[in-house]
Amino acid sequence: MKTAYLIKPNKIEVIEKSIPSIQDDEVLVRVKAALTCGTDLKAYLRGHPLIPMPGPFGHEFSGVIEQIGKGVNGFTKGDAVMLVHTAPCGNCSYCKRGFFNLCDTLTKDMMLGAFSEYIVVKNRVVRQNMFHKPADIDFEEAAFLEPLSCIVHGVKVLCPSKEDKILLIGTGPVGLLFLQVLKSMGVSVAVMGRNKNKLSVAEKIGADRIYYSAEEALDFTEGFGYDKVVECTGEKEIWLRAIYLVRKGGTVLLFGGLKAGTEVCYDAARIHYDEITLKGAFHYNPEDVKEAYELIKSKKLKLKELITDKFTISEISLAFEKLSRGEGIKYLIQL
Repeated sequence: MKTAYLIKPNKIEVIEKSIPSIQDDEVLVRVKAALTCGTDLKAYLRGHPLIPMPGPFGHEFSGVIEQIGKGVNGFTKGDAVMLVHTAPCGNCSYCKRGFFNLCDTLTKDMMLGAFSEYIVVKNRVVRQNMFHKPADIDFEEAAFLEPLSCIVHGVKVLCPSKEDKILLIGTGPVGLLFLQVLKSMGVSVAVMGRNKNKLSVAEKIGADRIYYSAEEALDFTEGFGYDKVVECTGEKEIWLRAIYLVRKGGTVLLFGGLKAGTEVCYDAARIHYDEITLKGAFHYNPEDVKEAYELIKSKKLKLKELITDKFTISEISLAFEKLSRGEGIKYLIQL
C-alpha cells in the first residue's frame, strides 16, 4: 500500500508498505478521504512531540472496513465508517474521575497514518469512537469528525449563551469550525484574522462581522469588550493580546496550543481586578465525539466550504507546501 511518511521537517515521502495485519479485536479500514490539519502542519514545519519522525502521519479520515477481527461486534466488512484516532483507556485515575480527554494513555497510543491507503483501527476506538457513515454524508464530510469533536469539547468549556458576543481570533480550520458550531447555537460571532481570503470564507459561512485588527474588532461591542474570546491561532502574541478584547468578567478560551515550555506573562491587575477567566481546552471525550457525529448527520454545518482543494497521495507534498505559505484552509487527500 502507499503511505505518506513525514521524514523530517519540510520533507514527505510516499513509500510502499505491506498492508498491515489486524488483531481479533481490531478492524482494517481502507481510507477514502483524509484531511490536513494544523497539527499536521506544525509537524511538517518544525516537528511535533506526538508525531515521531520518520513515520506515518495524518489523523482526520473516513473509509470502508476492509477486514474485521472475529471479536468485533456491530460492524461488518464493507461498512462505511467515520471515526477519530484516539479513545480513553477507562482505567487510569483521570478516566475513573470522568476526565476522559485527559486520559494518561490517550496521546501515547494514537492512531497515525491516515495519509495511507489502509489503517488499523484499535479496539478502544472501535468500541467507543467509530460510527457507521450515513449514505447521505460524503466521505470528506465524515472525515471532519475528529476536528469537530475537539470543537464540540471547546464549546462546552466556553459555555456560551445566546446573549453573548464572541470573538474568534484566527481563520484556520479551528476558527471556522468554532464559528459554525456557535452560529448553529444562535450566538453572535465576530471573526478576526490576517488573511482576507479566509475572512471572506468566514463571512460566507455566517460570521456576523469580520475584522483585520484588534482596534477594529471592538467596534462590534461599541468598545465594551466581548463576553468571550476564543484564541485559535496558537501564537504567543495572540494569547497575550486576547485579554484586552474581553469585557470585565469575561472569559478567554486559549484553544490554540503553544509549544511545551512556552511561558506567557499577563497583567495581574487585568486578570484580578477585572475578573478575567482564562480557560484551556484539549482534545475530546467519547460524548463529544457522539455529539459531533450527530452534528455532521444534521447537515447544519458547511464542512465542504473548508476544503480548499483535493490532491492524490502522490501530490501530498504540494498540499503542505501550500499550507506552509498560508494558502488554503484544509486540503483533501484522496486515496
